[in-house]
Amino acid sequence: MSAQPSPAAPGAAGLDDKLDRGVLKIASVVVLGAIMAILDTTVVNVALQKLTIEFSTSFDTIQWVATGYMLALATVIPVTGWASDRFGTKRLYLLAIGTFLVGSMLAGLAWNVESLIIFRVVQGLGGGMLMPAGMTILTRTAGPQRIGRVMSVLGVPMLLGPICGPILGGWLVDAVSWRWIFYINVPIGVIAFVLALHLLPKDKAAKSGRFDFAGLLMVSPGLAALIFGVSRIPSTGTVTAIEVWLPAIAGILLLVSFVLRALRVADPLMDLSLFHNRTFSVSMITLSVFCMGFFGAMLLLPTYFTLVRGESALHAGLLLAPQGFGAMIMMPIAGRLFDKFAARRIVLPGLALIVVGMVPFTQVTSTTPYALLLSAAFVMGLGMGCTMMPITSAALQTLRSEDMAKASTTTSILQQTSGAIGSAIMSIVLAALLGSRFGVPTNEGQLAATAATLNPATHTAASALAAGAFATPFLIATVILAVCLVPAAFLPNRRFIPSPPSTGSDDAAAPVPAAPLH
Repeated sequence: MSAQPSPAAPGAAGLDDKLDRGVLKIASVVVLGAIMAILDTTVVNVALQKLTIEFSTSFDTIQWVATGYMLALATVIPVTGWASDRFGTKRLYLLAIGTFLVGSMLAGLAWNVESLIIFRVVQGLGGGMLMPAGMTILTRTAGPQRIGRVMSVLGVPMLLGPICGPILGGWLVDAVSWRWIFYINVPIGVIAFVLALHLLPKDKAAKSGRFDFAGLLMVSPGLAALIFGVSRIPSTGTVTAIEVWLPAIAGILLLVSFVLRALRVADPLMDLSLFHNRTFSVSMITLSVFCMGFFGAMLLLPTYFTLVRGESALHAGLLLAPQGFGAMIMMPIAGRLFDKFAARRIVLPGLALIVVGMVPFTQVTSTTPYALLLSAAFVMGLGMGCTMMPITSAALQTLRSEDMAKASTTTSILQQTSGAIGSAIMSIVLAALLGSRFGVPTNEGQLAATAATLNPATHTAASALAAGAFATPFLIATVILAVCLVPAAFLPNRRFIPSPPSTGSDDAAAPVPAAPLH
């Protein structure tokens, strides 16, 4: 069996939904690690335009600074479920923080775009272990009856990343150096490591199955090959180029082979039997579609403000803050509602708010009023506060304690992979449209648009051309988010009520079967 629940959470054994001091201490450590990983993602997004100019490269290349990080997260996450059981979540969490710190230092020392992408991958290897390991620690400590409440506690400080990240990143890029968007992780990481060492409960390594090395050789290269093939479309301008279709098909075949193998071997890298749980399956489908649309769109926002509107990186970060504030306001409310009502009744209105908030961006021009855009971003933030955490909570709530590590791993890999695919799709569409509008090859569209908008003689016309290129990928993201309403409609429509554990049970709580859906 997995590591035992922390004794710091006595309420977890019963049906008391209050969060005691022990749970809050552990939550603070997990939150700090999550902030570090999420902060780095948002800090880098606002600096992509600066990095494009710094390294004289194209947008479809520089987006690998973001996508490579997310891809590394996706490739290392499959190992974390097995490693959590084999070595204990505390040891794994400390290893994750240490790896992330090393990657941050190296990224700050990068001398060209290739080395920066490689060191971002090292960061991603650490970041990929942080979230599933932290989520496993927290859900085991709190128990299923308090998942909604503890997710709201986890979610609010995590939103400091999206709010403060763009602002901090913009200031560092404008006033100091782009290198400090990576160096800033060092003091945060040191504090997180020390707190984790002292506050996280010791957990025993449990008996784990044999490591599925063959599965790792299928799923990790499969994900990398698929994303690489898709990312080559802008530079080749066609899906028929061998460097596009060959790795993409190879990646798909590897992933399909992994799924077929995982269904018939003992102890696979990802436990696909979790998908026998209907609530978990529906939640994962909803989460995947959501991340593809939402995180793909989020990659575009700071670039729109810097390229089309001529804002500095700092101002672009400030313009992204309303979305974070909207989510910060709604997330604790949604967490409390989740413990009282069904997931479907929270997620569907949240998705509707996001779709409504996205509509103005599908019509964006170089003169769209900021009041409209910032109001729309705030509405999107309110919607996000009702979606991400409730979907994840619904997926985990009906599972057994010993399944939490594997479930957290599966949740994280689908989230990161979907986000990476969404980001790649949006950057591909944007690069192609910029190249077409400025009459240059696809891989030169970003540089041509930047040069034209920076030239006072051509600024007005170039800004109008570039703005039109953003409207289409925003529309694609909006359609994807609207489609997400379909699987979300099959989320549970009745509140989940856990049953008390039987005498002598190890589990924090033994969940009863999910209530019937209607």
